[in-house]
Amino acid sequence: MVRQRIQIKKIDNVTSRQVTFSKRRKGLFKKAQELSTLCDAEIALIVFSATGKLFEFSSSSMRQVIERHNLESGNLVNLNQPSLEQQLENSGCTILSKEVNKKIHELRQLRGEELQGLDAEELKNLEKSLEGGLSRVLKTKGEIMEKEITARERKEARLVEENVWLKQKVPMEIVKIGQTHDDQQGQSAEFITNNGSSAAPPQDNDSSDTSLKLGLPFPELNLRARMINA
Repeated sequence: MVRQRIQIKKIDNVTSRQVTFSKRRKGLFKKAQELSTLCDAEIALIVFSATGKLFEFSSSSMRQVIERHNLESGNLVNLNQPSLEQQLENSGCTILSKEVNKKIHELRQLRGEELQGLDAEELKNLEKSLEGGLSRVLKTKGEIMEKEITARERKEARLVEENVWLKQKVPMEIVKIGQTHDDQQGQSAEFITNNGSSAAPPQDNDSSDTSLKLGLPFPELNLRARMINA
């Protein structure tokens, strides 16, 4: 005869329910003991009947198993919850993110963007901020331009002084060079005069042009002098 499968639902008959509870409870505890022995598992079972009677099974100590269960449950809760350091870090990141978004919004408003939702007083304060920033920009710009102008004026004055010094220096050098050249010409003429009679051979009655033609000394120096005087 084939054994029929019992439908899993509450047994209405009280007597049959108690008999089934007793049989199933013993079978459950037997299976738990076998599992603990075969697999070296630590098992604890707690069962309350419909009448409130307690039945329990433990492979070692019920108290130790319950304490271990509570410890593991607490660790799982701690793993799911972030640590205090992580909470502080997350809080700091959130604050910084809000501050960055706020500053970005203010910069966009300074550029004339995202002005919707501002009342007249807020727009007036924004206008004052823009005017104050513009005045500081103009002041800084004026200071920089004034420094640049002063530096250029000093450079120009230095160049003028150098030009004046060169104009005074060059003519003096030209005079010295001219005097040196005249002295050299005088010495050359004196040498020719003193040695001309003994060195020159007798000449015929026909005379020839023996005059000395002298050119300007150092043409390039004369050109510089003209340029400076001009």
